This record gives sequence, structure tokens and C-alpha cells, in this order.
Amino acid sequence: MNFDEIKNFNPSNCISGRVMRLSRITANIFRKYLKPFGVTDSQTSILFLVSKHEKGLTQTRITEILQLEKSSLSRNLKRLVDQNYLMKNNSSEIVITQSGKKLVISIIPEWEKAMAEIRSLIGDDGEESLNKVLTNLINKIGSYEVKDSDRFFSKSV
Repeated sequence: MNFDEIKNFNPSNCISGRVMRLSRITANIFRKYLKPFGVTDSQTSILFLVSKHEKGLTQTRITEILQLEKSSLSRNLKRLVDQNYLMKNNSSEIVITQSGKKLVISIIPEWEKAMAEIRSLIGDDGEESLNKVLTNLINKIGSYEVKDSDRFFSKSV
């Protein structure tokens, strides 16, 4: 077996690795601000999304919009339901409870601080680039139809 290929490839060019590092850096910033609320960044995204849909969303729709694995969504939904932040309605759609709405309202100022910190680090150009990359991927992959109520996670998507 020839191991010359190991010498000739450069893992620092790996797009997945760079995106994962970016994700970990931003997640650490959000974690700092969300820690007092006892919810993760993923749980916050779920709460924010469901709070924008008064009639509720199916689990399938949530996984499509947030690009979460089904197992990850199930685990996070269980925690949010157990804490009475979310519940299933009669149509088996996920809806936000009054407690969940209060939590979202209390999280928003800290979330805005986290966003401001990240924006100060990446600048306007960085944010525009992220939005462009995300929009391009969604448009090319076509993983789901973007609706106005789904736009909470990106200005341009």
C-alpha cells in the first residue's frame, strides 16, 4: 500500500471541517449567553421556529427547516416538552406553550447580545457571506420550500 497520498492532501482545505469549526465557535458564544436559561442552541432554534408558527409544525417540517437529524430533534423535543415549553396539539403538531413563549421572550435579549458579539467578530461582510452560502445551498439542494415564517434564521433566505 502506498501512503504518498497522505503527504499530498491538505485536510485544512476541507469545507466540512471549516464549517464545523465555525459552528463550534459560534455555538460556544451562544452557549455562554443561553446557559442561564438551561437550553441549548438547538433547543433555542426549535423554540424560536415554533414560536413563529401559532398553529404548530410537524416534526418533519421542523427537521426540514432546521436541517436537524430526526434523532436530534426527538431528543430536544422531549426535553422541551418535559419542561413544558412545547407540546403536541390534537393534530400531533408541535406548538409552543405559554411557558415557552415566556422563555423565548426572556432569551431574546441574550440572544441579541450573542448575535452582536458574533457580528462584531465576523463583520458585515462575513454575515453577508454566510447568508449567501446558506441561500445558495438551499436553492441548489432544494431541501425544502422557504416560507416567510421560516426566515427567522437568516435575513436573506
